[in-house]
Amino acid sequence: MAGLEKRNPGQPEFHQAVKEFVSTVMPFVLDHPDYLQHQILERMSEPDRIITFRVTWRDDHGNIRVNRAWRVQFNNSIGPYKGGLRFHPTVTLSVLKFLGFEQTLKNSLTGLPMGGAKGGANFNPKGKSDNEVMSFCQSMMIELFRHIGPDKDVPAGDIGVGAREISYLYGQYKRLQNQFHGVLTGKGLSFGGSLIRTEATGYGCVYFCQEMLNHRDDSLDGKDVVISGSGNVATYAAEKATELGAKVLTLSDSSGFIHDPDGITPEKLEFVKQLKEVRRGRISEYADEFSSASFHEGKKPWSVDCDVAIPCATQNEISLDDAKNLTDNNVQVVCEGANMPTEFDAMHHLMKAGVMFGPAKAANAGGVAVSGLEQSQNALRMSWSRAEVDEKLLGIMKDIHEKCVKHGSTGELPKDNIDYVTGANVAGFIKVADTMVAYGAV
Repeated sequence: MAGLEKRNPGQPEFHQAVKEFVSTVMPFVLDHPDYLQHQILERMSEPDRIITFRVTWRDDHGNIRVNRAWRVQFNNSIGPYKGGLRFHPTVTLSVLKFLGFEQTLKNSLTGLPMGGAKGGANFNPKGKSDNEVMSFCQSMMIELFRHIGPDKDVPAGDIGVGAREISYLYGQYKRLQNQFHGVLTGKGLSFGGSLIRTEATGYGCVYFCQEMLNHRDDSLDGKDVVISGSGNVATYAAEKATELGAKVLTLSDSSGFIHDPDGITPEKLEFVKQLKEVRRGRISEYADEFSSASFHEGKKPWSVDCDVAIPCATQNEISLDDAKNLTDNNVQVVCEGANMPTEFDAMHHLMKAGVMFGPAKAANAGGVAVSGLEQSQNALRMSWSRAEVDEKLLGIMKDIHEKCVKHGSTGELPKDNIDYVTGANVAGFIKVADTMVAYGAV
């Protein structure tokens, strides 16, 4: 870690991701001299390459605007690079490196042949017209297209990059390459997209949460669930949790959170989807629409009594104080829907308190799993039904859970508890590390 921090100064998110990983896999590595001999940890924590470039575009007033963009191609040992694009003012190289590092392990856990990457730009699509977003996406693809391809690197969406942005990006890629193939995932259903892709991360997270509870002869049925965020991950996690009998109490955005003690029913959730996906409004409008709810400006939902917490907003949204609030309220499960939404100290507090903790690289792998299935459908020139894709997603999440149990049963915790963080890290590490050892010094 000292060497990594020296080589990567001023990148706290990247340091945090690697520290959390190394602190759990190091005992396993020390028991396998081949990994030490081949410097696997040092090699895995160094990206294969980082592409940095300028994106110049014109706004609706004719002004020339400039943003910075990156593609971090982290590790392609087990397949073409795969990972999302994020458009947000907080995007930095540190954030993208942490996401690319995590993506490598997450993709390994799915069992699909995908390497790890991440990209994005410090562009904010909020408040921009469709024409401005199109202008930015087309300009970005003019540089990005030369670095991606179906057997090279397959980007997808992430925060700030939804169906609209993916469509503009893919249209420009097709124009530049004069080829129609599966180089982006999360595409529209009319041009190669997969059913369940929009829902996949949220659904997959809840499937993983259900597996954690099933392992202890329990279920989501009758549980009170607190969810942060109100984008695709949050809304579809809420939808699936409700289907499985839970009562979802909260959703949030950057302005605050809403608390509905009566539960966010499917009808109320449909209002949220329209609010966020069509009108692009604020979550506070939910409380204006439904008298049972209250809006808490500038606050996070982790003080609300719950059995299950599913953070789906952004990284490091659960602080140590938030974790203490959750344990004081006897939370049973924290299952990460966003990428690294729990601070390092907060994660360890929850685990020491006996909370079942589902780390993001395992719990939110459903999105990239269905992206991998979309690639397969594109290669086969066919589309699977909604039921077929959902069945495959459930099977992948069950398999990830089994891997976490296998490698997370340390004997240091009660028999009915599993160290899912260690389990996910070791399981994800083994496949990538063994492949790197087999390749030799490359």
